[in-house]
Amino acid sequence: MRMEQMYQEVILDHYKHPHHRGLREPFAAEVHHVNPTCGDEVTLRVTLSEDGDTVADISYDGQGCSISQAATSVLTDQVIGQSVGAAMKTVAAFTEMISSRGNVDGDEDVIGDGIAFAGVAKYPARVKCALLGWMAFKAALAEARPVDEALAEARPLDDDDALAQASNDVEEHR
Repeated sequence: MRMEQMYQEVILDHYKHPHHRGLREPFAAEVHHVNPTCGDEVTLRVTLSEDGDTVADISYDGQGCSISQAATSVLTDQVIGQSVGAAMKTVAAFTEMISSRGNVDGDEDVIGDGIAFAGVAKYPARVKCALLGWMAFKAALAEARPVDEALAEARPLDDDDALAQASNDVEEHR
């Protein structure tokens, strides 16, 4: 089986059988993000450990294409149970890979099934889809922990930069 086909199967599996879908309580923060380009949307809730240092739970609900919904499912698998700093490094690694136009190989040890989205980086119109849940998580984490050094140190691109870059890439390819 070719690697690309295997990655497609991972994406379809997460889309058809999403992990951690369904909004749950209690939660420390909730955000709602919409991709204005295509209408994909996600509402995401984050729960932190009592000391605020660990991602205890993520729940979400949304609608949209297989890429946006599967990427959010993958996100939950990767960061639940991680320290906030490790979770932000995971987000940074995924964002770097997906925003690279295929020039940066993802590290499967860091982003797990997120590696299945490596091919999406070659399609600028789909980058925003893949980033939707990941940027929602980042925003929810910032809301749950307003001033946090772990967020600042793991941020190669901020949300606006990543989404602006994706928007520019879409415009360049029209």
